[in-house]
Amino acid sequence: MAAEEAGSVGRAAACLCVLCGLPAAGKSTLSRTVCSTAAQHGWRSTVVPYDDLIPEHAFHARVAGEDVKLQEMHTEWKLHRQAVLQCIEQFLKKPEVLVTLPCSCQINSAAWQRCIQALLETDTSDRSQADRAPLVFLLDDNFYYPSMRYEVFQLARKYSLGFCQVYLQCSLESCITRNQSRSEPLPTEVILEMAKRLESPNPQKNSWETNSILLNTSENVSKCDIQSVMELISSALSNPLSPVEDNMEQKEADRQKCATSLVHQADQTCRRLISEAMKTARESQVSPDHMRSLATQLNESKARFLHNLRKQFLQEVPFSQEEDIDVERVVKRAVDVFDSETKELLLRIINDHS
Repeated sequence: MAAEEAGSVGRAAACLCVLCGLPAAGKSTLSRTVCSTAAQHGWRSTVVPYDDLIPEHAFHARVAGEDVKLQEMHTEWKLHRQAVLQCIEQFLKKPEVLVTLPCSCQINSAAWQRCIQALLETDTSDRSQADRAPLVFLLDDNFYYPSMRYEVFQLARKYSLGFCQVYLQCSLESCITRNQSRSEPLPTEVILEMAKRLESPNPQKNSWETNSILLNTSENVSKCDIQSVMELISSALSNPLSPVEDNMEQKEADRQKCATSLVHQADQTCRRLISEAMKTARESQVSPDHMRSLATQLNESKARFLHNLRKQFLQEVPFSQEEDIDVERVVKRAVDVFDSETKELLLRIINDHS
């Protein structure tokens, strides 16, 4: 099946290039320059601008209100991002078909037509020659989670396409300043929160991110930077991914399941430790105000502990080794650390009350 899918786009080499980074890091500016340079190489290229493709109402839902939650944005946009990839996939399978648009309710039809048109417009009258020209898709979005980028990698692998990533590293101050000068700026709080959560490409952790480069875009992008991007894309076009029959997706699902189980067990133990700490505080006749403060601090400490535990587990455990993990032993070691922190906090509260 995978071979058949790969064969459907065998007429021309193609590459999916992910441009990731904070809002206003310079992704759109870079993509325009790369497209212009790609034309000089005889490549067909197009920018896939997620902000344009995703309907206006979804954008307003994303930025409305003062208390903007990044996780809610991530959930809201997941279906839209998947719809963008479905559009790319349909074009790869049937580039001659323009009229049907998958998931039309999720994607701005006019914006998608512009993307396609950029690939169909060529400087040559030889249709067969134009069809053989390499295809380059520049995916312009923040892609702040590896899981967002992995979806693109999966599509590239499914159809034996080239895959590469350009991470635009820009100072937070520059991004905020540029964003404020836009006609429809994002709330600064969104950029600040995204900066906390953004996970840049990490080939040491994720082998599928090997074909990635970093550009410092706090200042203007140089000709050398453009050359680096073109060399990256050229290498990706020359070295397409091979469809695999292994169960990598299942392994990752199992790894996530293992992490969830670990966190759940740790959470149960932490709740017991907090309950014991509160009982000790009551027996020590700690005042109601100090009791409320203790409860708040312990629950905040537990939330941080569980978040860091899951993150550390997923960072340190490879795809293929989750079956060798002794979850109970890992939980015990981790919870011992939380227990020590809980006792220190309890002792401090009791001493303050004395």
